[in-house]
Amino acid sequence: MLLLLLFLLLLLLLPLLAVLWQRQPQDARLSWLASLQHCVTAGTLCWAAAWQQRRLEQSTLHAGQSQQQALKWCLQGAQGPRGPLRGNTDISTFRNHLPLTKASQAQEEESEGQLSPPTSTQYYGEASLQATLLGLAALNKAYPEVLAPGGTACVTPTSPWPCPLPWPWRALGQVSAPGAKHPGALLLKALRSPGLRALEGGTAAELLDVFVGLEADGEELAETIAAGNPGVPLPRRATELREALEQGPRGLALRLWPKLQVVVTLDAGGQAEAVAALEALWCQGLAFFSPAYSASGGVVGLNLWPEQPRGLYLLPPGAPFIELLPVNKGAQEEAASTVLLAEAQKGKEYELVLTDHNSLTRLGQALSVRGEDIREDVFSEALGRAVGQWPGAKLLDHSCVESSILDSSEGSAPHYEVFVALRGLRNLSEENRDKLDHCLQEVSPRYKSLRFWGSVGPARVHLVGQGAFRELRVALAACPSSSYPPEMPRVLRHRHLAQCLQKRVVS
Repeated sequence: MLLLLLFLLLLLLLPLLAVLWQRQPQDARLSWLASLQHCVTAGTLCWAAAWQQRRLEQSTLHAGQSQQQALKWCLQGAQGPRGPLRGNTDISTFRNHLPLTKASQAQEEESEGQLSPPTSTQYYGEASLQATLLGLAALNKAYPEVLAPGGTACVTPTSPWPCPLPWPWRALGQVSAPGAKHPGALLLKALRSPGLRALEGGTAAELLDVFVGLEADGEELAETIAAGNPGVPLPRRATELREALEQGPRGLALRLWPKLQVVVTLDAGGQAEAVAALEALWCQGLAFFSPAYSASGGVVGLNLWPEQPRGLYLLPPGAPFIELLPVNKGAQEEAASTVLLAEAQKGKEYELVLTDHNSLTRLGQALSVRGEDIREDVFSEALGRAVGQWPGAKLLDHSCVESSILDSSEGSAPHYEVFVALRGLRNLSEENRDKLDHCLQEVSPRYKSLRFWGSVGPARVHLVGQGAFRELRVALAACPSSSYPPEMPRVLRHRHLAQCLQKRVVS
């Protein structure tokens, strides 16, 4: 309907446009056409975003009914027979038939023989389009110059916008050619455009790889820029690149693009450390914006507030089906029942429980070698405390694995194997390695008790070389059941994935 109305509007304007077109010289015609295209694009964006805003308001106003429809969609699209669940959308029956489970090595090994069907790289249509249109409108409101012609460049093959935009919105701001996929070509295009207002990357981890690669290949890139396009050398820009790199990583983005205002990436599991590293070093002084939060290949949160320093997300009541699990702070957490969005209590802390139509799995993640069940966020808190005590170190990425998966116990008590990527520290002393185990005991009384009795061995920390986690992301993307963007798992359950990091250990 939107495109039809736009088409009718253009038909009415065609006679006037034809007269104005004939009166302009060729260069002015192209500039005038670009300005007209951007004006029409911006106008239709505001219109479409307002329509999606009304739809979102209606769905949240009737959150219970919307979630019932989301559950029905998940069950109808489920792969394989599900007994009494087939065609039954009663919440109680659903919860009883699919109790909340936690990922374990046994579950993963059991599933290796029957891999899930490949997850589509496209998100659920309604939520993804909604996130993209509302996100663009919010970004345009906060930073009006970002969507001007030539104001934005994406430097990764993947886009932070959940839904590929149809014509005419593809013209908004982008300096990169549509369909360009080679990372080197995308980065070169961005480097040749010093007037950028926004820098895009598929995820923060992918953008981090770009900046690390830029530092490593800076001279080669400068030489390519100096050679320029055929007949258009850019020696001055090459000199600017060399000078910017000589000053180190801190604030590099603003030295390369002085008008840069915001960095746009898609938030997903395992991105917090990459965002923190970018904010502290390469993208220091810049705002960050994510149009949505993605998990399991679906959009589970919408960001309508780009002015917020940290992501603040609205949980839409559509697919995937979202439940909230109350977080208990006790040492021994009792099993709790999930609640729906409309049943949540203000000020209370919850974990997200997601169900999609591919697997119908209600899954949580934790580390556990002796039943201690350390949640990912608790482990990350302990690791953050430990790294804060390592002089000069900045954490870029990490993953951990239970020792049984790598057969690394060697007669000792089961323990955690922890792989970290760092900036500012090339070797780990035994004193530094021991600090993680002490921090784990501080955040988990259960772990401290098991360590005291010798049931669990001390965590072993390994420093991996540059590019190790990039290889892990490539391996994750190659998995048949991988979603996009591939979430960086903090707990690895497959041996071949853990070995990707194990073979890149440098200390």
